[in-house]
Amino acid sequence: MIKWARRWGLAAIATLCLTVPAAAFDIDDWSSVVSEAKGETVYFNAWGGAANINAYIAWAGEQMKARYGVDVVHVKLDDTAKAVASVLAEKSAGKDAGGSVDLIWINGENFAAMKRQGLLLGPGWATRLPNWAYVDHETKPTILTDFTVPTEGLESPWGGAKLVFFHDSARTPAAELPTSARGLLDWARTHPGRFSYPQPPDFIGSSFLKQVLVELVADKGKLQKPVDDATFMEDTAPLFAYLDQLTPYLWRKGKAYPQNYPDMKQKLADGELDIIFAFNPAEASAAIENGELPASVRSFVFPGGTLGNTHFVAIPYNANAKAGALLLADFLLSPEAQLRKQDAQYWGDPTVLAMAKLPEAERSAFAALDLGVATLPPDELGPALSEPHPDWMTRIETEWIRRYGAGN
Repeated sequence: MIKWARRWGLAAIATLCLTVPAAAFDIDDWSSVVSEAKGETVYFNAWGGAANINAYIAWAGEQMKARYGVDVVHVKLDDTAKAVASVLAEKSAGKDAGGSVDLIWINGENFAAMKRQGLLLGPGWATRLPNWAYVDHETKPTILTDFTVPTEGLESPWGGAKLVFFHDSARTPAAELPTSARGLLDWARTHPGRFSYPQPPDFIGSSFLKQVLVELVADKGKLQKPVDDATFMEDTAPLFAYLDQLTPYLWRKGKAYPQNYPDMKQKLADGELDIIFAFNPAEASAAIENGELPASVRSFVFPGGTLGNTHFVAIPYNANAKAGALLLADFLLSPEAQLRKQDAQYWGDPTVLAMAKLPEAERSAFAALDLGVATLPPDELGPALSEPHPDWMTRIETEWIRRYGAGN
């Protein structure tokens, strides 16, 4: 613990010492982490709603077992908030060691909640992982700031995200595609029932609400701060006026919504929807590769920009397998794991690594990747719009449910 206190700062450790036993390893002596992790089981709480992502996590688990003797159990979530609630319940019960969650796939409001409630291991572990040396934190500000909240090394970046729309070019010509949220509303009026979004609080559905809010809000600077209760209704009036106009033209006239992104993707494949969207630029190519979407599907973005962010893994303060979790987080950052993750045949998730920092062999391997027939090149993805402060997502979700939820 003395070594950790020296590196993390005495004030931070003074708090942790009240609840966390002394570590049997030193993160700055990586061999001690590897040694301590051997034989541990890491319970990795991560969304389990896509077959290709589940397969990738299974592959990572196989590598961890073969190389380090660490077992990885994928606890498949439909909502990350459930893992957050588990850690909070353990803290409330005084279970400050031997927790049930070792690693969480996280970002946005869930990270903000865990940070605010003191549920995370830290600070600073993420920036001291060996593979952090390859991370592109200089040109990707979302690696150091998660939905405006400073990460402070409390979570390790795992992949990039950019909101991208998809259409079947056999049914919807590129010349007819909308180029903004307002253009999408006009398109929906002309093509009633051919667009929808997952019902909030589904993350993808809520992301659509944020995209519209960012485009239409009068003062974008307000979105970088917590919600001002006194002006919330005024600030969000353009969003809800937009949704009032859009809802009658949605699939099933807004009386029902796709359950999640996989459901929306199936509806595009079945011809029920003509435009869908995801937070992965390579999602359409991966779905074509897997036979989930027809080969005629293509991607498009709004020229003025779409939401962009980074997603992370974090370690709860009371994780039972801290060394194993650190080792897994570092492996997920390795050029090998990031290369496979960006490959559309496995996942297609954009890397968080800086090509200039990689050895020549790894840099060449990334350059040789086939991004997929429906994936836009990086220089055609358009500007990345900043995510609002996490407070906005929870507030607009609540208001959306009040206005448009089931039975309304």
